[in-house]
Parts: sequence; C-alpha cells; structure tokens
Amino acid sequence: MKQNNDAPSPAEPVSAALIERWAVAYLERFPSSAANLRRVLLRRVRRREVEDEGPARAAIDTVVAKLRRLGAIDDVAYARGRARSRLRRGQSLRTIRAGLADKGVAAADMDAALAGIGDERCDLDLAAACAFARRRRLGPFRREEAEAPRELAAFARAGFTRAVAEAVLGCADDEAVQALLRGE
Repeated sequence: MKQNNDAPSPAEPVSAALIERWAVAYLERFPSSAANLRRVLLRRVRRREVEDEGPARAAIDTVVAKLRRLGAIDDVAYARGRARSRLRRGQSLRTIRAGLADKGVAAADMDAALAGIGDERCDLDLAAACAFARRRRLGPFRREEAEAPRELAAFARAGFTRAVAEAVLGCADDEAVQALLRGE
C-alpha cells in the first residue's frame, strides 16, 4: 500500500508549518476565498481535538494573510471565476451572490467580480436565464407544449425575476433568444 508522505502522523502537533501545508494542499485542489480557507483550516484543527484553539487561529490568520500577499488567494478572482461558471450553467445573479456570500466573499468583492465579467451588450441575468431555459428545455427550447405557469414557477425557483422569465418565455425560437440577448 502506498503511503502518503504529506499526511501528518496523528501525534504531530498542530503548528503554523502544518497549517500552511494543509492550506497549500487544499488550494492545490480547490479554488477558495480567504474566509472559506479559514473555515476549512479551523475544521481540520478541530478534528485534531486541540485543547486551546487560540494559537491555531492566530496561525491560520497568519497563513491566510501570507497566501493573500503571495497572490494564492484572491477573493475577486475567485468570485469572478465562480460567477462565470454559474452564469454559464444558468444560475441567476441572486443565487450566485448568495453562494458567494456563503463562501465568505465580501459584497464589494462580489461587485468587482461581477463588474469584471459584465458585458455592456448583454444583461447577465438575462443571459443566465437563457442558459437556464436551454438547459431545462423551457420556453423556446421545449419539445412539446407546456404550461406557462409551471415554466414561470421554474424560473422563480431558480431566482429569476418575472420580467426576465417572461422575456425568455416570450421568444419563439433560438434566433429570437439571440436577438433578445443583443437587445434588439
């Protein structure tokens, strides 16, 4: 059986060096905000059942600050990447903002990230609603006749406003959706 050399032995005390190794290993696998990384590291410390978390918390803050200085953690870039992928999947801005807030991204960082991906030619929420309709086969992308209230309810549950949902559902085909996105 292959042994992992990075895994600390159970007797290894929680130190700043160990916390830094945990942080780097986590960031190698997952993008993260600073607040989310703090939560992950604190959870690992608690799993070790450390009696006094004070020094570990201080070490976590030091490691997170160091990683921010080095550019390994950038909340705006994290939020921008996460928002882009969620918009492509058809999530509303409201849902995206809630998810980013849950990951500890500050409102100012969210605004900067969304402004960085904004396209003057297209409303982000409208583009996400079109992607949502395509993915769920609603409105102009449906195969058979459907009930309009059910489709409106699906948009509402996904976090889109009624006006956005009605605009997408009012399109007859994919060309009409493209025209709607262009603002025609």
